[in-house]
Amino acid sequence: MALPLTVAAQVNSKESCTSIMVGKRASADGSVITSHTCDGRYRTWMTVESAADHKKGDKHAVRKGTMHTVDKDDTLGVTVAGTIPEAEHTYAYLNTAYPCLNEHQLAIGESTFGGPDTLVNPGSMFLIEELERVALQRCTTAREAIQLIGRLASRYGYADGGECITIADRREVWQMEIIGCGKGQVGAVWVAQRVPDDQVAVSCNIPRIGRLQRDNPAWFMCSDNVEEVARKYGLWDGEGDFVFWKAFNASYAGGKNFREREWFIFNELAPSQGFTMEMDELPFSVKPDSPVDVTDVMRLLRSTYEGTDMDMTQNLKVVVSRKRDDGSTYPDTVVSPVANPWLTGTMQQTLNMIAPGTVKFRRTVSVAWCSYSFVAQLRDWLPDAVGGICWMAVDNPGQSPRVPIFCGTTELPAAFNTCGQKQYAEDAVLWQYRRANKLATVAWQRTKKQHINAVLHHEGKAISGLAALQGDVAACRKAKDSARLLNDYTRQIYDGTVAAWRDLESQYWLMFGMGF
Repeated sequence: MALPLTVAAQVNSKESCTSIMVGKRASADGSVITSHTCDGRYRTWMTVESAADHKKGDKHAVRKGTMHTVDKDDTLGVTVAGTIPEAEHTYAYLNTAYPCLNEHQLAIGESTFGGPDTLVNPGSMFLIEELERVALQRCTTAREAIQLIGRLASRYGYADGGECITIADRREVWQMEIIGCGKGQVGAVWVAQRVPDDQVAVSCNIPRIGRLQRDNPAWFMCSDNVEEVARKYGLWDGEGDFVFWKAFNASYAGGKNFREREWFIFNELAPSQGFTMEMDELPFSVKPDSPVDVTDVMRLLRSTYEGTDMDMTQNLKVVVSRKRDDGSTYPDTVVSPVANPWLTGTMQQTLNMIAPGTVKFRRTVSVAWCSYSFVAQLRDWLPDAVGGICWMAVDNPGQSPRVPIFCGTTELPAAFNTCGQKQYAEDAVLWQYRRANKLATVAWQRTKKQHINAVLHHEGKAISGLAALQGDVAACRKAKDSARLLNDYTRQIYDGTVAAWRDLESQYWLMFGMGF
């Protein structure tokens, strides 16, 4: 019997990160949406890097080792892999572990798929996060970003395993999948496919792009060497149609282009399609049954499959005594108050040792080892400064509230300057939420309603204030005035959520005062 993964194994596995994409005509308000759950022990400090002008001959340093630093000034383990010519002007961007949003409403989500190890060339210059960084500094559209990333990876080399990046701008969203072309080989293999405007797509650690469509550049782009590399390494025999996800797939996928997350998200958004886990493959994208609101994406990123056949708490039952109207009692079987969908591997093993088959591990969308997650909402009818919003949450996306960070935001609250992954730091943004979140899981069936209601309350509060903010920003004549309004709004929402999570923590300590 296969044992469930420990937390450490889960954190370090390639089953990390989820991205949901929504086309312009598939969304409820005309927004283009991409998203990312950064699942793993990555840095949680983040800053807004300013736009800058550069002198002719300046060089941009391409770094490795930036994903696990303590703060912006931490250089421990960081190396310079090489340099490239600097652009004359670089745009402001939100500097997260995987850089995610720039001042022109260009946003990038990410999901690792790994692929064959034989294709990885660690001596090359670019890791995926550095390609994202340069694209956000230099590009304003998804197409530009894809083309630039392709050129840089081809010229300077791609050092990472297989990655999917979901690139969105004000008008369209694309899925780009990239992998190396062999040990000692400088270059990359990549494909990119546009999500139809009236459809949604998802990426969850499995390549999803199928047949190449080089004769359709409005909807598809790719490198010239895709089939050549696949044949060279025995990933395709040259017979029949070439399918990218089949050639460059990873063992995690089990020979398909989906697992439970892709299936669950598509079924939630398009239940009329009748997708099943027994199918050989899922389509690249689907038309949702109803328009998708940004809050729908937030809800899906909270998913743990509770109430479905994949619910990991479904067998964790206890018998309680209920009262009838006449005062008599009767026994009732319910999910245990201490059952939660984020059980550690050790707890799963313990429960399964007591009663084999009690818990079957499922890779949920929301995981306890998430560092941060965002939903990027891009709106072309508004000025870039306020039109692009990165709805950011730190720690478990199933428990944490979202704070809006705008394209025009220039400064984040001080707590965002410090990562809390390597030490407990009360001034770090991670621990503003993690304390209450972890306590809540001790008796999740008791705390869940109150906790999720708090998430929804602050989510609604942040959204309801946007109309007034947008009007105030439109009235500003100077960028510094609009930046001040946006910074204040981000800080206001952040302060409100921090106060609420401190209150939840206090309430949970009172709840568990007599023991866990």
